[in-house]
Amino acid sequence: MDTLKFHKLQNYKTDSGAQYEKLSTSYQVFGKELHSAPIVLVHHALTGNSDVISHEKGWWKEIVGVNKLIDLNKFTVIAFNIPGNGYDGFLIDNYKDFTTSDIAKIFHKVLIDLDVNNVFAIIGGSLGGGIAWEMACLYPSFSEYIIPIASDWKSSDWIIAHNAVQESILLNSKKPLEDARKMSMLFYRTPQSFTQKFNRTKTENNLSYNVESWLNHQGDKLKNRFHLKAYLMMNHLLTSINVAPECLIKIESTIIQIGVNSDLFFIPEENIKTKKILYEFKIPNQYHEIKSIDGHDAFLIEHKQIIDFLSPIFTK
Repeated sequence: MDTLKFHKLQNYKTDSGAQYEKLSTSYQVFGKELHSAPIVLVHHALTGNSDVISHEKGWWKEIVGVNKLIDLNKFTVIAFNIPGNGYDGFLIDNYKDFTTSDIAKIFHKVLIDLDVNNVFAIIGGSLGGGIAWEMACLYPSFSEYIIPIASDWKSSDWIIAHNAVQESILLNSKKPLEDARKMSMLFYRTPQSFTQKFNRTKTENNLSYNVESWLNHQGDKLKNRFHLKAYLMMNHLLTSINVAPECLIKIESTIIQIGVNSDLFFIPEENIKTKKILYEFKIPNQYHEIKSIDGHDAFLIEHKQIIDFLSPIFTK
């Protein structure tokens, strides 16, 4: 059930007006057979993909799996590849044709084609959380729960500025993937986490600092598994998260936000503002905060805290 599945959408017109006669999409299904159990939709982050559970590369295998928080004995999990992420071999040249609103519409169209008319929960981290917000507003009653983690319903000026620099690196650097990845890690982690991890130590040959070596390793690792076009596409999508505030009032789902107290990217102060807005609109919601020095990446590290926050929902 977990093999990569493909689905083509015919004549998709993007929000920007670009026409795609055939748009390739792909996804994986885990756990219970489709239509036999509650469905959880999992959205990946910038460098992620539909592989959430495999032993070696599953990016959220501590959260999704047999007898895990999202228990595959009880749920059907569907994980899409954001079109253009390259995991399925499909890349998009004109990345600015698309927004996260488009991605939400594309996922929904595929689900309707699969006779999935509602789901138990939509959960995603970072970019994936932004897509969850888009789906919540476009399809207000489609999901019982919307769970954005280390994310927000809008790209802040800070996010837009960061991604503008990323795009500049990707378009102009001699080593675009490596350099963009190294720069982004400075936002995904924190000064405190770097101090704890490296503490100004040097490599064995004493020629460079361990933090430099680690950044080079992160850049090389991404270069070996990611494509420049994919990075440009995902980076642009992060800039495009833009749910209209007046759409929030239409949401019929319960919203459960999870922020990170040390996040330097999607800062938790914005989540707290959203919590107040949702209360004003009388939309059922919760806000939980991961305590960590690891910044934005804590949503990929602090699994126990996420499990504690969400256990009442997935084990009820």
